[in-house]
Amino acid sequence: MTNDKTRIDRRFEELRGRREKGFIAYITAGDPNFRDTTDIVLRLEDAGADIVELGIPFSDPLADGRVNQMAAMRALSGGASVNGVLKCVAQIRKRSEVPLLFFSYLNPLLANGFDHVSRAARDAGVDGFLVLDLPVEESAPYVAALKRHRLNNICLVTPTSSAERIRDIVRSSSGFVYCVSREGVTGMQKKLEHAATDLVNRTRRYTSLPLALGFGIATPDQAKAAARLADAVVIGSAIVDRFATAPHNATGRGKAASWVKTLVKAVKEA
Repeated sequence: MTNDKTRIDRRFEELRGRREKGFIAYITAGDPNFRDTTDIVLRLEDAGADIVELGIPFSDPLADGRVNQMAAMRALSGGASVNGVLKCVAQIRKRSEVPLLFFSYLNPLLANGFDHVSRAARDAGVDGFLVLDLPVEESAPYVAALKRHRLNNICLVTPTSSAERIRDIVRSSSGFVYCVSREGVTGMQKKLEHAATDLVNRTRRYTSLPLALGFGIATPDQAKAAARLADAVVIGSAIVDRFATAPHNATGRGKAASWVKTLVKAVKEA
C-alpha cells in the first residue's frame, strides 16, 4: 500500500486505539435488489458493523454454502451485475463512510477488466478486494493493480495452509488477513472448530496485520469465542439468511438488524 490509508486501515487503527475487536458483516450485493442492499448496509452500520463485505454475485460460487449460493442466484435473477454493484456502492457513499470490501471470485472481475473494475471500485468508494479463488502464486499482476488504485488486498489463509504458504500469503496482504475457521465452504456451524485457534496462532507468527476470523460463525457465543482469538470476526451466512427470511420491508429488516446487534455486542464484550 501507499501512504494513502483506506477506510479499512483507519478503522482497524481506531479499533486498536480503543482496544476493541472488530465486527465484519457480509451480504450479497443485489439480494434481493440494490435499493434494499443499500438499506441493509446502512442498517448494518447502525447495528455496529465496522466493515461491510459486499459479495459480487457469481453463477458458480464454489467456496460458498447453500445460503450464499441462493443469495447469489436471487441477485443474478434480479439482474445484478458488477456495474450494478458499483452503482450501489456510489449510492451507499452518499449516506455512509462505512468501510466497504468487495468479496468476489476472479471471473466476474476479469470479464469486466480487472484494472477497470479496480479503478471504478476505488472511484465509487470501495476500500479493498477479497478474491476468493486467486492463488498467491498467480496474484502479482492483480495485487499490483489494487495497489495502483490504493485498494487493500485481503487474502485468505486456511487450516490446511502450510507455514510457508501463510508467509507468502500475508506478504501479499494489506488491510487485514482473513483466517478461515474451518475446511469447506461458507455456512453456519454448531461450534467453532479447534483448527481456528491453531490457524490464528500460526498466522500471527508472520504478520502484524489484523487477523479476522470467519466462515461458519453464526451465534453470539461463537462470535465471542472467535473475538477472543482474532482481532475481528466475520459473519456472513447467518446474516444473509436472517435478512433473506425476514419480511422484505422496513419492519422485517429492522428486526434482522436488531439481531445483528446481539452479535456485535458479543464481539465487543470479548
